[in-house]
Amino acid sequence: MLRPTVLLLSALIATTACSSLSAQPLVDVDIVDRDTGEWLPEYRHRGRDWVPGVPGHRYSVRMTNTTGERVLVVLSVDGVNAVSGQTAAASQTGYVLGPWQSTEITGWRKSWQDVAQFYFTDLPDSYAARTGRPDNVGVIGVAVFRERAQPQPYYQPAPIGRDDREYDRDNRYRDQAGRAESKAAPAGAPPASRRASESVASDSANGVGQSIGTGHGAREWSPVSRTDFVRASRTPAQVVQMRYDDVDNLVAMGVMPRPYRYDDRRRGQPQAFPSGFAADPPGNW
Repeated sequence: MLRPTVLLLSALIATTACSSLSAQPLVDVDIVDRDTGEWLPEYRHRGRDWVPGVPGHRYSVRMTNTTGERVLVVLSVDGVNAVSGQTAAASQTGYVLGPWQSTEITGWRKSWQDVAQFYFTDLPDSYAARTGRPDNVGVIGVAVFRERAQPQPYYQPAPIGRDDREYDRDNRYRDQAGRAESKAAPAGAPPASRRASESVASDSANGVGQSIGTGHGAREWSPVSRTDFVRASRTPAQVVQMRYDDVDNLVAMGVMPRPYRYDDRRRGQPQAFPSGFAADPPGNW
């Protein structure tokens, strides 16, 4: 039996979502540039999702519960738990979202009242690197858990023709088999931190090293409250991993096309509308 875990319930910037439940993940995850107000575009490249970050810009992780039930979301930024500051693991504390709830996590949790803002910065200035954990910089991930249903009181009579002792023994055998099966289930999937490390190593092998990370910024008000949550399983029902880097690196890796610049098109080419005003020709008074 899994013990109840004390978790955090996000109470800031919460809205309701009206999207359909069909063919959707449990939680939608987006990255929002807080300085421009834009949702960062996602690019799919070689089986991974990438977003471009602008150094110096603050950002938030927007999470939307697409179900009619409560879910627990463990948020990892650069391989660090955004609530506790521990090296991230799916079994750790996180945010509980109510049915259809949407919220934006804007920083590292510092207390029940405030956070230190997320912002894109040079890799050595990232919170993970400054705390001696640079291996997974450039990865934002969430592990989502369903809530265990509360059992309803039910009194089952003993089977006909069998004594109570035999009935209890059979139940015990079934419980033991169930526990063995649940322990064996997670063995096939590597831990989230290991997958993130493998991803970073693969990109480095392509000759492009990670350029930016997430800094530990200014404090801002972001109150939360405490709640209890019992996970329905030891393994997450959904895992989302998103990579990020600056535009130059993403272009160099072929993740996104080179940004269009009007100046590039007109260099050395005749233009119908050159800038400026009409000047007097030579010799005119």
